[in-house]
Amino acid sequence: MNALVDHFPALQVVVPMLMAPLVVLLRPRGLAWAACTMASVLTFAIAIQLVQGVLVGGPTSYLMGSWPAPYGIELKVDAFSALLLLVVTGASVFALVGGRESLDGQIEAGRQPYFYAAWLLALAGLSGIVVAADAFNIFVFMEISSLASYVLIAGGPDRRALPSVFKYLIMGTIGATFYLIGVGLIYMMTGTLNLGDMELRIQAVADQRPILAAAGFITVGLALKAAIFPLHVWLPNSYTYAPHMVTAFLAACATKVSLYILLRFDFFVFQGNLEGHALQFTFYLMPVAILGILVGSAVAMFENNIKRLLAFSSIAQIGYIILGASFVTVAGLTAGIVHIFNHALAKGALFLAVALFATVAGGLRLDDLKGIARRMPWTFGAFVIAALSLIGVPGTAGFVSKWYLITAAMELGTWGLPLVALILVSSLMAVVYIWRIVEAACFGEAPYEPAAPASVPPLLVVTLWLTAAANIYFGLVPELPLTLSGDAAADLLGHLP
Repeated sequence: MNALVDHFPALQVVVPMLMAPLVVLLRPRGLAWAACTMASVLTFAIAIQLVQGVLVGGPTSYLMGSWPAPYGIELKVDAFSALLLLVVTGASVFALVGGRESLDGQIEAGRQPYFYAAWLLALAGLSGIVVAADAFNIFVFMEISSLASYVLIAGGPDRRALPSVFKYLIMGTIGATFYLIGVGLIYMMTGTLNLGDMELRIQAVADQRPILAAAGFITVGLALKAAIFPLHVWLPNSYTYAPHMVTAFLAACATKVSLYILLRFDFFVFQGNLEGHALQFTFYLMPVAILGILVGSAVAMFENNIKRLLAFSSIAQIGYIILGASFVTVAGLTAGIVHIFNHALAKGALFLAVALFATVAGGLRLDDLKGIARRMPWTFGAFVIAALSLIGVPGTAGFVSKWYLITAAMELGTWGLPLVALILVSSLMAVVYIWRIVEAACFGEAPYEPAAPASVPPLLVVTLWLTAAANIYFGLVPELPLTLSGDAAADLLGHLP
């Protein structure tokens, strides 16, 4: 058993990668979903074991083929990557387990094996990005996850997803190209692709101008992938027109993985070697974080489609993560990283509830949701819990990260007071756009009475309530994500001079 445990970092990627071609061969209805779900559950169990290993024994390094780094391929799991693995694999499990009937209704039977194969490739790609310790394999896994995500978003019945995917493809390709150009410049100057080796060799580079150019290319490319304002234009329609379970899966983890790479690359490689880069990092990211929070929240206040509303909310929440990182302090980074986890919980639950609303309401505009709280009280109750977490009400997971973010801003002294005001105002803006949904659902009159009660998938209701309960649990007992986030923040800042 111990020998198998040693291979967990590799199995995190290998299991879904090997299962993907096998799923294509499973033609009988339901078998492809069962195999995909089984692989996801297995990767989730591996992620839990890796988290326990990091908490007990510290970071784990795995050498593919026993070739030492930087000559061979290295996989590494530390506190930051362990937290992201938990988010990615957990999002996949909950979306698949609860979404069986929803996916059956939106994906044609003949296309399901290909759809679930793409799902596993997206899972393998996102997990691979998180564990890879060299820049080129990060790019390879980035492309695997992106190509699979395009298939997932376009796999539903809504043809409006096709132009959305095309925009996503163009923007994603530009982002990946920028990232690759930056990596090429660093390789030209250092002769290595391993992040740890790269950090050491950059110190010996006499001409830092190509490294500065690489930092610009990589930061902008990953900002495109992460949908950081104003490079977010691909995200709203992609979330809106994708199958509901795909939205729940990708909204919980896809942009978070790109943020993970952005932070790891910048703190590991650039900030410890480029003079004044920490200040440049702050001056670049803090304004776009502030604008992202305000603009994303403001647009959400006027949206009528609930999926699109929550998509713009995600842009604002990404702003919170970037704002914490821009402080370049342990408290700020801890707040930003723990919000990655807490936002995944809240937004995953909200999109699971949206999938249930769609089974009864028929549409997802606010007018379609009038009176839905009376017809689906249990579903709406879970939706409200997740929405309170998104706002940051005490007792929920979202409050923990916003409280830490406010604390980190207060540590900046007088300059932090406007940022505290921003966080409070944006939380009030979140109250406004969530209240629009609550008002329609609780006090609006249904446009018509259904001839027969729609069938509500019981497994999806159970999954939704488990996710909603997790928002409360991690709001009251936040030690696990806070410990991992604090360790990750200390590790990132440990690479600064």
